[in-house]
Amino acid sequence: MKLAAVSISLIVLSLMAGRYSPAQEISPPKEPQSLASLLAETERGNPQIQAARQAWEAAKLTPTQVSTLPDPQIMVQHFSVGSPRPFAGYTNSDFAYIGLGFSQDIPYPGKLRLRGEIAKKDAELVQQQYEAVRKAVLRDFKEKYYRLAFLAKKDAILENDRTLLGQVEQAAEARYRTGSGSQQEVLQAQLEQTRLLAEITRNQLDASIAQAGLKQLLGRSQSSADLDPAPLAQTPLPYTYSQLLDAAKSNNPRIAGIQKTVERQNLQIDLARKDFYPDFNVQYMWQRTDPSQFRAYYMLTFGMRIPIYRSRKQKPELAQAEVEKTRAQSEYETESQEVAAKLQQQFAAAEKSAELLKIYGDGLIPQARAELQAGMAAYQSNRQDFQALLSSFLDVLKLEQEYWQTMADREATLAQIEETTGLSLR
Repeated sequence: MKLAAVSISLIVLSLMAGRYSPAQEISPPKEPQSLASLLAETERGNPQIQAARQAWEAAKLTPTQVSTLPDPQIMVQHFSVGSPRPFAGYTNSDFAYIGLGFSQDIPYPGKLRLRGEIAKKDAELVQQQYEAVRKAVLRDFKEKYYRLAFLAKKDAILENDRTLLGQVEQAAEARYRTGSGSQQEVLQAQLEQTRLLAEITRNQLDASIAQAGLKQLLGRSQSSADLDPAPLAQTPLPYTYSQLLDAAKSNNPRIAGIQKTVERQNLQIDLARKDFYPDFNVQYMWQRTDPSQFRAYYMLTFGMRIPIYRSRKQKPELAQAEVEKTRAQSEYETESQEVAAKLQQQFAAAEKSAELLKIYGDGLIPQARAELQAGMAAYQSNRQDFQALLSSFLDVLKLEQEYWQTMADREATLAQIEETTGLSLR
């Protein structure tokens, strides 16, 4: 009985020392890696981000290509008289000649400029696609990072509670030896110890999976050293929903990308209207026959490509461009509504999770801790059975884990808000 009282007193002292306080780290990592440095490394090393950026760099090279005149053509002509042999009639006929010239296609004024502007809009769209990929990868990294931070915290909690549960087991064994307890209490304590060991093993497996995902996003080898996340801490949300929505409308790459599509289609409509006008061709030819007898010829030719099939080509082209613009506008409205709805869900989750953290920290966990302390005192004086004491202990363990899980979920939600709005909340 005396040994049981000593063990229970150790547990009570552990609780009073604040081992269950959610406001401090149980086992802080020695050298945590900052999230900012890891995000910078992800931007540099993630192949998905690099591929999207290279696609943008390639798209920026298109406008000058499509806004430049077509390459001119160089022509060499040979005209013989009286025979198919080369130079036949060259000295006795002014019809035989050798000619040199060039030809240049010239689109109707304004077409090249419009094509260049359309290509610029295409490049800006690819830029927004790159931004969407970059932000999605960084958000994914943050979510996995906070998941790993939670698992590290959970591992520390489980190890700490495993020690305390061992003390409870010792107290149950002491009561059993003195005849005031039962063997079932000892077996129940041992069962809970085994369950706790299994939970620790599962937690370590989850941490290994999270480590693999983070290394993949960083572009690191899977055999590289494991990441050591910084301790979880609650990040404030200093914006209202209206402010976040305004930021999303300005910074969200999906909305901006569709807006670029609308602008592109406006230019495409202008280009389709330009296609109702003819394109031009200019040719110049110099022709030389026997210089001792005949004079050289000089020929300038001006041609036009007339759009005579308007009902089958130009009019459908214009109608298609107008329909594509309407479709892009509808997509813009749809995406804006989806972003607003998603942001509302994220904002509500962040606000309610902050309230939950306060409820856990100020209410549930202190109340559960007080109940456990009272239960230990009652168990010590034989006024409470072991099952009730064990239930109180497991309640504290569960609430501790729920507190930190809520913390990690909230930080992941803030990462989603950052992706949606383009704001930095940390």
